[in-house]
Amino acid sequence: MNVLICDDQAIIRDGLALLLRLEPDIEVVGLARDGAEALELAAQQQPDLILMDLKMPGINGIEATRRIRARFPAIKVLVLTTYDDDEWVFDAVRAGADGYMLKDMPRDEVIKAVRGTVEGKTFVDPNVAGKLLGQVAGSQHRPSTQLTAILTGRETEVLRLLAQGCTNAEIAARLHLSEGTVRNHLSTIFAKLNVTDRTQAALLAVQHGLGSS
Repeated sequence: MNVLICDDQAIIRDGLALLLRLEPDIEVVGLARDGAEALELAAQQQPDLILMDLKMPGINGIEATRRIRARFPAIKVLVLTTYDDDEWVFDAVRAGADGYMLKDMPRDEVIKAVRGTVEGKTFVDPNVAGKLLGQVAGSQHRPSTQLTAILTGRETEVLRLLAQGCTNAEIAARLHLSEGTVRNHLSTIFAKLNVTDRTQAALLAVQHGLGSS
């Protein structure tokens, strides 16, 4: 898997690159100092995943994530930052980030998050997950029937498993479907819910009570 690292601190960029290059299945294809450089390298290298810092001069990580997700929807963006303030978290998710990790995570967890995100899983640091769920619990929501009313029964089942963190392969196995059928269902679900990625769909599902086992 090809990974691009974007961070304005050279010691962080180089440290992450050294860490990832120890893994035989991960190749670091570029190092960006800011959001503008990340956009340029994303176009050139087409990485599978970008490790994105947030607070950077010029184009910050949130704006860079938004532009990258719009131009290159196949590229995953995993935020890796020191910031866990509510607005940073919510803005990153709204911009289309596939996961949100803090820089004090153990090495093994960072590697696990990188691999999992490329595979389609959504990784959120436990310290950040509470903020997201708290925002969901504390806000006004539409009744879940309004969401399920626009989805078929099968689409609702697929969305529920997605919200539980299942990969396409795991959803296919549980529902006895092919992975291609699962991908087709997800494309339809994203269109019906007016979202662009798995993270946004999963958060909407939790908001409407579809994330429980």
